Amino acid sequence: MTTSASPIRTGLIGYGYAGKNIHAPLLRAVPGIDLAVVGSSRPELVLANIPSVKVSSAMETATDPSLDLIVIATPNDSHLPLAAAALRAGKHVVVDKPFTLDLAEARELVKIAREHDRHLSVFQNRRWESDIVAAKAILASGVLGKVTHFEGHMDRFRPNVRQRWREDPGPGSGLWYDLGPHLIDVSLHLFGLPESVFASFATLRPGGKTDDWAHIQLNYPELRVILNATLLSSGGVARTLMHGTRASWAKYGLDVQEKQLAEGIIPGTKGFGDDPDPGILFDGATGTRTEIPVPPADQIGYYVEMRDAIRGLGPVPVTPESAIATMAVLETTYASGSQGRVLPLPLTGEEREAYNTREPHPVLLDEPRS
Repeated sequence: MTTSASPIRTGLIGYGYAGKNIHAPLLRAVPGIDLAVVGSSRPELVLANIPSVKVSSAMETATDPSLDLIVIATPNDSHLPLAAAALRAGKHVVVDKPFTLDLAEARELVKIAREHDRHLSVFQNRRWESDIVAAKAILASGVLGKVTHFEGHMDRFRPNVRQRWREDPGPGSGLWYDLGPHLIDVSLHLFGLPESVFASFATLRPGGKTDDWAHIQLNYPELRVILNATLLSSGGVARTLMHGTRASWAKYGLDVQEKQLAEGIIPGTKGFGDDPDPGILFDGATGTRTEIPVPPADQIGYYVEMRDAIRGLGPVPVTPESAIATMAVLETTYASGSQGRVLPLPLTGEEREAYNTREPHPVLLDEPRS
């Protein structure tokens, strides 16, 4: 445990898009976190942006005796070895999504964290985005009635296949490995564990080598969750949509934080996280359309909670149990897609109990009282 007076010396491994534009600015904005080391093969780029840091190799950063927290934002197949090395060296660890390549690796990593009594979390920052913060508020209000349908989209327009590891065949590549953990985590965060999964994947772009279209159905007793990702969408679809017995709610437009961070806007600056696109409530009985401003969103909340957990002041922002559950759903979607059938989750009874104990109960799945 780090005392409240001590800065949490942090190492960031990986200075690609996510490391440079998301993790580094968030870490640097949190009081009490000191971004001291960056593990990167491009020291010139790192030092041009953050002159005060030490630049080292990935494994040297993971095991640096001066560091308390290691953040891993590297290609997916390196997550397990780097995180395991950091945990064994006595570090707390944050892993960017996807947590690992499969469920077996997720279980192994959580086991190592428990053996070494270190905090371990996965960076699922969509929980702190405007549409999800708003969706939670709408669910809690009861205005929708009994919620029967949730739909989440992460759609992009990238018609040209690019030469990069995410689009080349290999472990952890493809669109769904990139975006699926976000959509799955949000669904579990809002509604808990589904009973079963059905999935379909396709490669629709000319010259594509990995999946670039995914359609997933999570089945609950009285709720269906639809998750969709594609690289051939120019717009026109709600990013988040819910239907209930009284009303529906839709949120269009992207959360603004990623764009603001890439532009160098510092979290905490006036206007940071303010989404200009309201949610829209559609009343079932009257058809009335009401615009509802979304609450402010701020992904810095993830690292604030991680700081506090390391100081012994609360739980980690995304639990290891949640990381295992998300990987179980992700793995099952691929199995379902290849087999063409509905499949249950491969979680043990102990894992289900641990998840339901540590994660908040689903919000508003029953008809609210008048």
